[in-house]
Amino acid sequence: MSECTHDCNSCSADCGSREASPQDFRAPLNELSRVDKVVAVVSGKGGVGKSLVTAMLAVQMNRRGKKTAILDADVTGPSIPKIFGAKERAMGNELGMFPVTTKTGIDLMSVNLLLEDLEAPVVWRGPIIAGTVKQFWSDVIWSDVDYMFVDMPPGTGDVPLTVFQSIPLDGIVIVTSPQELASLIVSKAVNMAKMMNIPILGIVENMSYFKCPDCGKEVKIFGESHVDEVAAKFGIPVLAKLPINPDIAVNCDKGLAELVECPEINGAVDAVEALQK
Repeated sequence: MSECTHDCNSCSADCGSREASPQDFRAPLNELSRVDKVVAVVSGKGGVGKSLVTAMLAVQMNRRGKKTAILDADVTGPSIPKIFGAKERAMGNELGMFPVTTKTGIDLMSVNLLLEDLEAPVVWRGPIIAGTVKQFWSDVIWSDVDYMFVDMPPGTGDVPLTVFQSIPLDGIVIVTSPQELASLIVSKAVNMAKMMNIPILGIVENMSYFKCPDCGKEVKIFGESHVDEVAAKFGIPVLAKLPINPDIAVNCDKGLAELVECPEINGAVDAVEALQK
């Protein structure tokens, strides 16, 4: 057996100094694609407005002149096509699949863009769902995307794990609501990201308050917020506190997300745009 020189190209396979390289689970990007920055939007539980925040981030970034895309990883509960009013089917050829493009130029890929019946449930087991998300990354031709936002399903199960391992994320944005229970669940999302070495850009609190249209008073319908305490606990910033705005809900229900005005989201958009620097 040759003497180890601590250069593993010259020592034997059973050298005691040889350390196994960590396994890389990242899925390859389609050779015709270019995606610069990828940010996942996550939540520890459902119903906090994660898809809405994803849409608003994409819309506002698009208004700043950046090529923007959304990968809808919430396979069993996709809502991105509905929010943007996207009704056409995604097509493809031997080179790959093509995303559906919205009126203002945001590229979308979601399982609802592939189904003939939009109301049909997606009754698939975890590995198939996770495989579908990987295909959205590898098989779709994402053309010159500056910022891709991944709309994640709630929780810390198969799909979040697949995305964290398979897609080269530049960071995550965590969405929560004012209730103490929701803030408690944030801790799970934060700890999962830290376990997977994914940078946390910060927290967005949705449904933070309602502003009275008559007097302008802010009413905290869901009680006092706990997001500042949670953010301080983990040393991460609060990027935005979004109000309850009926106009946003109406526009999203009509598929008119690109008409929504939500200046409160700008702090989160700034944090994502700072990834370029």
